Amino acid sequence: MNNNSEDEQLAKSRDIQIARLAFIGASISTIGDGISAYAAALALEVLEEANNQRSQPSSSHFKNLDLAQKQLDYYIQQLQHMRQWMK
Repeated sequence: MNNNSEDEQLAKSRDIQIARLAFIGASISTIGDGISAYAAALALEVLEEANNQRSQPSSSHFKNLDLAQKQLDYYIQQLQHMRQWMK
């Protein structure tokens, strides 16, 4: 009977590890989707500006790039936290 209890504990531990991996995978995928969507928005903005024949970047463009850098830094920080959490 003791062996059966150990098997149940092992199965529960594996289930937790599997759920944890699923959570990490979904989180990374979501962060990647966010980065891709933001990159697409930036590309669209650049194309629209080029279409409007604006040859000099505006200050709002630099602000958007700064915001993009901050968001990427945040996503990288979140991935690092997740990696620490897994250890």
